[in-house]
Amino acid sequence: MTHELKYLFDTLKLWQQTGRKAVFVTVVALDGSSYRRPGVQMVISEEGEIVGLVSGGCVEGEIVRQSKSVFRTGNPKMMTYDGRLRIGCEGILYIMIEPVFISNELFLSFERALANRDKIRTEAFYYRKVDEYLNIGTLITLNGKAYPLNPSFPMGIIGDQLCFSQTFEPIFRLYIIGAEHDAVMLCQAAKLLGWEVTIVASTDEEKSCEYFPGANAMITPMFEQIDTSVFDHQTAVMLMTHSYNKDVQYLMALRNCNPAYLGLIGSMKRRERVIEMLIEYCPDTPLEFLDQIHGPAGLNIGAESPSEIAVSILAEILSVIRNQQPGPLRDKKGSIHG
Repeated sequence: MTHELKYLFDTLKLWQQTGRKAVFVTVVALDGSSYRRPGVQMVISEEGEIVGLVSGGCVEGEIVRQSKSVFRTGNPKMMTYDGRLRIGCEGILYIMIEPVFISNELFLSFERALANRDKIRTEAFYYRKVDEYLNIGTLITLNGKAYPLNPSFPMGIIGDQLCFSQTFEPIFRLYIIGAEHDAVMLCQAAKLLGWEVTIVASTDEEKSCEYFPGANAMITPMFEQIDTSVFDHQTAVMLMTHSYNKDVQYLMALRNCNPAYLGLIGSMKRRERVIEMLIEYCPDTPLEFLDQIHGPAGLNIGAESPSEIAVSILAEILSVIRNQQPGPLRDKKGSIHG
């Protein structure tokens, strides 16, 4: 996920500023099942500090042990981890460990791509056989230019290696419209998912961004001045002002946009009243816009407290953006991650 990759880059930047060496770890293939799918990544410092996880915690110790030879020789290597011999996962992980050094140009290009909400592509070239190799490594492509994570990777010599590629979408964003206590809980919970959170409050709110731990920003535009162009396919909008009039005015401002998710807090009766008022003021509101409103927002898990309601809302947002029908995993046919 993009926020995890950003966290790894931020960590590498700090480590490099203090002269600490690091390796970059990627799960490139899998036979069977595991806690997470191929493509997950982590970094390890020469002192053994780990940032990021590629499993539930059972694999990392072995990866640290295997990484010592990479620090010693400077040569990338492939390793495997057979989860069938342990309690838990039932698959074999194929893991690439490579030296990593991020140039200033790559850091700047990466930060620019995040700010511009560009897609990021990585290609991990590897072999399935356990050994040291000079021609395995990861390329990251930003704005059409490829950068190696390991400066010694021979970019111009791509031969019989296998390739695991993945595309990272812009970091998912959540706009919370409202500044009551339940917005605080939702903000904190969304931040744990790695989402960028923006609080949208009316001008009469006497709160600052510090009131919302985890929020990236707090804005107070007039209803008609909301910039709806930022609500892209990687953005959810949650309307929770606890005011009929404010909800209607915000919906009037949003009625021509199409975010990944649009939620409205409150009962079914409240939702109907808000929509009736919206249609009364804006009879030309597209039916498609009304159909996309999730209200009452959240999944039916019996949530009562603000923190439980936050879990319910985030669970519904995830089910919508992942195109999943919620239900117990024990009833799902096939792979959990499928």
